[in-house]
Amino acid sequence: MTLPAPLDGITVVSLEQAVAAPFATRQLADLGARVIKVERPGAGDFARGYDETVKGMASHFVWLNRSKESLALDLKDVESREILGELLEKTDIFVQNLAPGAAERLGLGADALREKHPRLITCSISGYGDSGPHRDRKAYDLLVQCEAGLVSVTGTPETPSKAGISIADIAAGMYAYSGVLSALFRRERTGEGANIEVSMLEALAEWMGFPAYFTMYNDRQPPRTGASHAAIAPYGPYPCGDGEIVFLGIQNEREWKKLCEEVLGDASLAADERFSTNSRRVENHESLNAEIEKAFSRITADEAAERLDGAGVANARLRDVRGMLEHPQLAARERWRSVDSPAGAISALLPPANMDGYESKMGRIPDVGEHNEAIFEELRSGRSAPGSGESGAAR
Repeated sequence: MTLPAPLDGITVVSLEQAVAAPFATRQLADLGARVIKVERPGAGDFARGYDETVKGMASHFVWLNRSKESLALDLKDVESREILGELLEKTDIFVQNLAPGAAERLGLGADALREKHPRLITCSISGYGDSGPHRDRKAYDLLVQCEAGLVSVTGTPETPSKAGISIADIAAGMYAYSGVLSALFRRERTGEGANIEVSMLEALAEWMGFPAYFTMYNDRQPPRTGASHAAIAPYGPYPCGDGEIVFLGIQNEREWKKLCEEVLGDASLAADERFSTNSRRVENHESLNAEIEKAFSRITADEAAERLDGAGVANARLRDVRGMLEHPQLAARERWRSVDSPAGAISALLPPANMDGYESKMGRIPDVGEHNEAIFEELRSGRSAPGSGESGAAR
């Protein structure tokens, strides 16, 4: 049975750019919300120009902006601000990640909007928050990774490294998304909107929970260990006799015993005082790794994986990005869909939350200002925006 989209009837207007806000609003669009993306005339969201890899379009933009409508407005122009004001009367959620103070200068600050529209949910995303000494600092993803301590615990002992994806932006986008959903649920019960503020630093600081507590109650922080783990052993990459690498991660003593008995072929290792607890294995990780590598050097990676699977020990082979794209599990679960765009059909993964009775909306990626005329006509005719129901901010 096919059920209505979870956010059917909800309208979102977003002054967004780059990654964090577009990621939050794309997920709202996945759930059936109507998302109107307000962009600069001409160039639009500057993320459109990051690269030209996807049939002439930017990889980031393609990922973050399907199922949205693009409205090109010059908000320095009085008439454009009036158009946006009319649109907000029919809006449930307003999202922005402009520079600190920019929304307020445009008359779009959270307090001013809520005074006009008490049921409106506003969401502001920034690098460091709307107060404090870092409020006005530029906050690109790498810089926030540095400020949050992530770079200090990522990489090898010799080389601190950033994460290979925009993880600070993604963290902020996820908390904006979940915050908006929470506010919608509360509004259903109270009739009141909400102001939500999310900072990239605070979002990523939350994700730094393990190293934070490890450091807070220790005399040192977790060391950088490459693909290994600072507090679990054995964990990470182990070369095999054919030069291939198998990754494994032991999570408990039962798995450690099975690894020794059924994979390494040496049950005495499980009782060895150096390795009898996880903490001792971490302390003696060099000796531990030498024992595992000695055993793995006698077998191929395929043989190692077969033994590990047979023993119920978690393991993996290193895949590159192409390997992820061609992953047999994603293919078997039919996770790929075709999405329309100005350059034609492109492939896209279904979102990971699978809801019975509903498949996520996988709509077109818009060109800059593609929906201007349709939206202007709605406003001229006085019609409610399509999909906007009685939950709108003005009602």
